[in-house]
Amino acid sequence: SLYSQPEQLAALQNSINRLFLILPAVVFGLCLLSTFKIEKKYSRYGLRSTAVEREDKITLQKAVKVLTASRQTGLFFSFLLVMTISLFMQEPVMEPYGGEVFGMSVAETTRLNAYWGVGTLIGLSSTGFLVVPRIGKQKTTKLGCFLVAFSFVLVILSGFTANQQLLRSALFCFGLASGVTTTGAISLMLDLTAAETAGTFIGAWGLAQAISRGVATVSGGAILDVGKRIFPQVVMAYSLVFAIQALGMLLAVWFLSRVNVREFQRNAKQAIAAVLESDLD
Repeated sequence: SLYSQPEQLAALQNSINRLFLILPAVVFGLCLLSTFKIEKKYSRYGLRSTAVEREDKITLQKAVKVLTASRQTGLFFSFLLVMTISLFMQEPVMEPYGGEVFGMSVAETTRLNAYWGVGTLIGLSSTGFLVVPRIGKQKTTKLGCFLVAFSFVLVILSGFTANQQLLRSALFCFGLASGVTTTGAISLMLDLTAAETAGTFIGAWGLAQAISRGVATVSGGAILDVGKRIFPQVVMAYSLVFAIQALGMLLAVWFLSRVNVREFQRNAKQAIAAVLESDLD
Protein backbone atom coordinates (compact mmCIF):
# COMPACT_ATOMS: atom_id res chain seq x y z
CA SER A 1 0.00 0.00 0.00
CA LEU A 2 1.12 3.55 -0.70
CA TYR A 3 0.41 4.53 2.91
CA SER A 4 3.02 2.02 4.12
CA GLN A 5 5.69 3.82 2.07
CA PRO A 6 6.00 7.31 3.59
CA GLU A 7 8.76 8.46 1.24
CA GLN A 8 6.72 7.75 -1.89
CA LEU A 9 3.64 9.29 -0.27
CA ALA A 10 5.56 12.46 0.55
CA ALA A 11 6.85 12.67 -3.03
CA LEU A 12 3.32 12.23 -4.37
CA GLN A 13 2.00 14.94 -2.06
CA ASN A 14 4.71 17.35 -3.21
CA SER A 15 3.84 16.67 -6.85
CA ILE A 16 0.13 17.23 -6.21
CA ASN A 17 0.85 20.44 -4.28
CA ARG A 18 2.91 21.78 -7.19
CA LEU A 19 0.12 20.84 -9.58
CA PHE A 20 -2.44 22.77 -7.53
CA LEU A 21 -0.16 25.81 -7.52
CA ILE A 22 0.83 25.75 -11.19
CA LEU A 23 -2.48 24.79 -12.81
CA PRO A 24 -4.59 27.68 -11.38
CA ALA A 25 -1.82 30.12 -12.35
CA VAL A 26 -1.82 28.76 -15.92
CA VAL A 27 -5.62 28.95 -16.17
CA PHE A 28 -5.65 32.50 -14.77
CA GLY A 29 -2.94 33.54 -17.24
CA LEU A 30 -4.86 32.04 -20.15
CA CYS A 31 -8.00 33.91 -19.04
CA LEU A 32 -6.12 37.21 -19.04
CA LEU A 33 -4.53 36.46 -22.40
CA SER A 34 -7.83 35.45 -24.03
CA THR A 35 -9.65 38.60 -22.88
CA PHE A 36 -6.83 41.14 -23.37
CA LYS A 37 -8.16 44.18 -25.29
CA ILE A 38 -11.33 42.28 -26.20
CA GLU A 39 -13.60 44.68 -24.29
CA LYS A 40 -12.87 47.81 -26.29
CA LYS A 41 -12.62 46.03 -29.62
CA TYR A 42 -15.90 44.14 -29.51
CA SER A 43 -17.99 45.93 -26.88
CA ARG A 44 -21.31 47.37 -28.03
CA TYR A 45 -21.62 49.53 -24.93
CA GLY A 46 -21.45 52.72 -26.98
CA LEU A 47 -24.36 51.57 -29.11
CA ARG A 48 -26.53 50.18 -26.32
CA SER A 49 -25.85 52.67 -23.56
CA THR A 50 -27.65 55.97 -22.98
CA ALA A 51 -24.81 56.99 -20.69
CA VAL A 52 -21.81 56.64 -23.01
CA GLU A 53 -18.83 58.71 -21.86
CA ARG A 54 -20.59 59.05 -18.47
CA GLU A 55 -19.91 55.70 -16.86
CA ASP A 56 -18.80 57.35 -13.63
CA LYS A 57 -22.27 58.81 -13.17
CA ILE A 58 -23.82 55.38 -12.51
CA THR A 59 -22.97 54.92 -8.86
CA LEU A 60 -23.85 51.88 -6.74
CA GLN A 61 -26.83 53.63 -5.14
CA LYS A 62 -28.20 54.66 -8.53
CA ALA A 63 -27.56 51.22 -9.97
CA VAL A 64 -29.68 49.70 -7.19
CA LYS A 65 -32.50 52.09 -8.12
CA VAL A 66 -32.31 50.81 -11.68
CA LEU A 67 -32.21 47.23 -10.39
CA THR A 68 -35.51 47.71 -8.53
CA ALA A 69 -37.20 49.75 -11.25
CA SER A 70 -38.88 46.79 -12.95
CA ARG A 71 -40.96 44.00 -11.47
CA GLN A 72 -39.34 41.76 -14.08
CA THR A 73 -36.14 41.80 -12.03
CA GLY A 74 -37.94 40.20 -9.08
CA LEU A 75 -39.67 37.67 -11.31
CA PHE A 76 -36.46 36.54 -12.96
CA PHE A 77 -34.66 36.48 -9.60
CA SER A 78 -37.43 34.22 -8.26
CA PHE A 79 -37.19 32.02 -11.33
CA LEU A 80 -33.43 31.59 -10.91
CA LEU A 81 -33.88 30.84 -7.21
CA VAL A 82 -36.56 28.17 -7.71
CA MET A 83 -34.91 26.69 -10.80
CA THR A 84 -31.48 26.31 -9.22
CA ILE A 85 -32.84 24.87 -5.96
CA SER A 86 -34.90 22.34 -7.93
CA LEU A 87 -31.90 21.48 -10.08
CA PHE A 88 -29.41 20.76 -7.30
CA MET A 89 -31.44 19.26 -4.46
CA GLN A 90 -30.50 15.83 -5.81
CA GLU A 91 -26.75 16.34 -5.28
CA PRO A 92 -26.55 15.30 -1.60
CA VAL A 93 -29.01 12.40 -1.97
CA MET A 94 -28.24 10.78 -5.32
CA GLU A 95 -25.30 8.65 -4.19
CA PRO A 96 -27.11 7.43 -1.02
CA TYR A 97 -30.10 6.72 -3.29
CA GLY A 98 -27.99 4.35 -5.36
CA GLY A 99 -26.61 2.66 -2.26
CA GLU A 100 -29.78 2.28 -0.18
CA VAL A 101 -32.32 1.62 -2.92
CA PHE A 102 -30.27 -0.20 -5.55
CA GLY A 103 -27.63 -1.80 -3.31
CA MET A 104 -24.78 -0.25 -5.29
CA SER A 105 -21.20 -0.14 -4.01
CA VAL A 106 -19.45 3.16 -3.26
CA ALA A 107 -17.60 2.98 -6.58
CA GLU A 108 -20.85 2.42 -8.48
CA THR A 109 -22.68 5.28 -6.77
CA THR A 110 -19.75 7.60 -7.43
CA ARG A 111 -19.94 6.77 -11.14
CA LEU A 112 -23.56 7.95 -11.20
CA ASN A 113 -22.23 11.52 -11.28
CA ALA A 114 -20.52 10.74 -14.57
CA TYR A 115 -23.83 10.03 -16.33
CA TRP A 116 -25.46 13.35 -15.58
CA GLY A 117 -22.12 15.15 -15.88
CA VAL A 118 -21.60 13.92 -19.45
CA GLY A 119 -25.22 14.73 -20.26
CA THR A 120 -24.78 18.25 -18.90
CA LEU A 121 -21.65 18.78 -20.96
CA ILE A 122 -23.43 17.67 -24.15
CA GLY A 123 -26.44 19.83 -23.33
CA LEU A 124 -24.35 22.91 -22.62
CA SER A 125 -22.22 22.54 -25.73
CA SER A 126 -25.05 21.86 -28.19
CA THR A 127 -28.04 23.91 -27.00
CA GLY A 128 -26.62 27.28 -28.00
CA PHE A 129 -26.14 26.09 -31.57
CA LEU A 130 -29.05 23.70 -32.10
CA VAL A 131 -31.93 24.78 -29.88
CA VAL A 132 -31.75 28.48 -28.95
CA PRO A 133 -31.54 29.79 -32.56
CA ARG A 134 -34.59 27.72 -33.52
CA ILE A 135 -37.07 28.30 -30.70
CA GLY A 136 -35.64 31.26 -28.76
CA LYS A 137 -34.11 31.71 -25.33
CA GLN A 138 -37.27 31.72 -23.19
CA LYS A 139 -38.80 28.68 -24.88
CA THR A 140 -35.48 26.85 -24.63
CA THR A 141 -35.39 27.46 -20.89
CA LYS A 142 -38.98 26.27 -20.49
CA LEU A 143 -38.24 23.16 -22.53
CA GLY A 144 -35.25 22.41 -20.31
CA CYS A 145 -37.33 22.80 -17.14
CA PHE A 146 -40.00 20.42 -18.43
CA LEU A 147 -37.34 17.89 -19.43
CA VAL A 148 -35.75 18.10 -15.98
CA ALA A 149 -39.12 17.43 -14.36
CA PHE A 150 -39.64 14.43 -16.67
CA SER A 151 -36.16 13.13 -15.81
CA PHE A 152 -37.02 13.11 -12.12
CA VAL A 153 -40.14 11.10 -12.89
CA LEU A 154 -37.86 8.52 -14.54
CA VAL A 155 -35.53 8.59 -11.52
CA ILE A 156 -38.49 7.86 -9.22
CA LEU A 157 -39.72 5.09 -11.52
CA SER A 158 -36.27 3.48 -11.57
CA GLY A 159 -36.35 3.29 -7.78
CA PHE A 160 -39.69 1.52 -7.62
CA THR A 161 -38.60 -0.96 -10.30
CA ALA A 162 -35.02 -1.30 -8.93
CA ASN A 163 -33.79 -0.89 -12.50
CA GLN A 164 -30.20 0.35 -12.46
CA GLN A 165 -30.05 0.84 -16.21
CA LEU A 166 -33.15 3.03 -16.11
CA LEU A 167 -31.53 5.09 -13.34
CA ARG A 168 -28.40 5.63 -15.41
CA SER A 169 -30.46 6.58 -18.47
CA ALA A 170 -32.59 8.94 -16.37
CA LEU A 171 -29.48 10.64 -14.99
CA PHE A 172 -28.08 11.08 -18.48
CA CYS A 173 -31.40 12.64 -19.57
CA PHE A 174 -31.30 14.82 -16.47
CA GLY A 175 -27.83 16.02 -17.46
CA LEU A 176 -28.97 16.87 -20.99
CA ALA A 177 -32.00 18.72 -19.62
CA SER A 178 -29.82 20.58 -17.11
CA GLY A 179 -27.55 21.72 -19.94
CA VAL A 180 -30.52 22.95 -21.96
CA THR A 181 -31.98 24.78 -18.96
CA THR A 182 -28.69 26.36 -17.95
CA THR A 183 -27.86 27.56 -21.46
CA GLY A 184 -31.30 29.06 -21.93
CA ALA A 185 -31.23 30.76 -18.53
CA ILE A 186 -27.79 32.26 -19.09
CA SER A 187 -28.80 33.55 -22.52
CA LEU A 188 -31.95 35.06 -21.05
CA MET A 189 -29.93 36.50 -18.18
CA LEU A 190 -27.91 38.60 -20.63
CA ASP A 191 -31.11 40.04 -22.12
CA LEU A 192 -32.25 40.98 -18.62
CA THR A 193 -29.16 43.11 -18.01
CA ALA A 194 -28.79 46.82 -18.67
CA ALA A 195 -25.45 47.87 -20.16
CA GLU A 196 -24.93 50.78 -17.76
CA THR A 197 -25.48 48.64 -14.64
CA ALA A 198 -24.30 45.28 -15.93
CA GLY A 199 -22.29 44.59 -12.78
CA THR A 200 -25.33 45.09 -10.56
CA PHE A 201 -27.60 42.85 -12.62
CA ILE A 202 -25.04 40.09 -13.09
CA GLY A 203 -24.33 40.31 -9.35
CA ALA A 204 -28.05 39.93 -8.59
CA TRP A 205 -28.34 36.88 -10.84
CA GLY A 206 -25.18 35.40 -9.33
CA LEU A 207 -26.53 36.04 -5.83
CA ALA A 208 -29.73 34.16 -6.68
CA GLN A 209 -27.74 31.16 -7.87
CA ALA A 210 -25.33 31.21 -4.92
CA ILE A 211 -28.16 31.36 -2.36
CA SER A 212 -30.11 28.62 -4.09
CA ARG A 213 -27.12 26.26 -4.34
CA GLY A 214 -26.66 26.44 -0.57
CA VAL A 215 -30.38 26.08 0.10
CA ALA A 216 -30.58 23.12 -2.30
CA THR A 217 -27.84 21.19 -0.51
CA VAL A 218 -29.36 21.71 2.92
CA SER A 219 -32.99 21.20 1.88
CA GLY A 220 -32.25 18.03 -0.09
CA GLY A 221 -30.89 16.27 2.99
CA ALA A 222 -33.56 17.75 5.26
CA ILE A 223 -36.43 16.61 3.05
CA LEU A 224 -34.90 13.14 2.86
CA ASP A 225 -34.77 12.94 6.66
CA VAL A 226 -38.40 14.05 6.89
CA GLY A 227 -39.36 11.47 4.27
CA LYS A 228 -37.66 8.68 6.21
CA ARG A 229 -39.67 9.61 9.28
CA ILE A 230 -42.95 9.68 7.35
CA PHE A 231 -42.65 6.70 5.02
CA PRO A 232 -41.80 3.13 6.01
CA GLN A 233 -40.06 2.44 2.68
CA VAL A 234 -36.78 4.21 1.97
CA VAL A 235 -37.59 4.50 -1.75
CA MET A 236 -40.60 6.64 -0.83
CA ALA A 237 -38.38 9.03 1.15
CA TYR A 238 -36.06 9.53 -1.81
CA SER A 239 -39.01 9.84 -4.17
CA LEU A 240 -40.31 12.70 -2.04
CA VAL A 241 -37.11 14.66 -2.74
CA PHE A 242 -37.26 14.04 -6.48
CA ALA A 243 -41.00 14.77 -6.64
CA ILE A 244 -40.47 18.15 -4.94
CA GLN A 245 -37.73 18.89 -7.46
CA ALA A 246 -40.07 18.10 -10.35
CA LEU A 247 -42.78 20.34 -8.86
CA GLY A 248 -40.19 23.04 -8.30
CA MET A 249 -39.30 22.97 -11.98
CA LEU A 250 -42.97 23.45 -12.89
CA LEU A 251 -43.10 26.41 -10.49
CA ALA A 252 -39.99 27.82 -12.16
CA VAL A 253 -41.78 27.60 -15.53
CA TRP A 254 -44.66 29.60 -14.04
CA PHE A 255 -42.29 32.37 -12.95
CA LEU A 256 -40.56 32.29 -16.33
CA SER A 257 -43.89 32.63 -18.15
CA ARG A 258 -44.41 35.96 -16.40
CA VAL A 259 -40.99 37.33 -17.44
CA ASN A 260 -41.22 39.95 -20.21
CA VAL A 261 -37.86 40.99 -21.65
CA ARG A 262 -39.26 44.00 -23.52
CA GLU A 263 -40.94 45.35 -20.41
CA PHE A 264 -37.70 44.94 -18.47
CA GLN A 265 -35.63 46.75 -21.10
CA ARG A 266 -38.18 49.57 -21.34
CA ASN A 267 -38.36 50.09 -17.56
CA ALA A 268 -34.60 49.83 -17.11
CA LYS A 269 -34.00 52.37 -19.88
CA GLN A 270 -36.47 54.80 -18.30
CA ALA A 271 -34.91 54.36 -14.87
CA ILE A 272 -31.40 54.97 -16.22
CA ALA A 273 -32.61 58.07 -18.06
CA ALA A 274 -34.21 59.35 -14.87
CA VAL A 275 -30.98 58.81 -12.94
CA LEU A 276 -28.96 60.71 -15.53
CA GLU A 277 -31.47 63.53 -15.69
CA SER A 278 -31.28 63.94 -11.91
CA ASP A 279 -27.53 64.50 -12.27
CA LEU A 280 -28.17 67.39 -14.65
CA ASP A 281 -30.66 69.12 -12.36
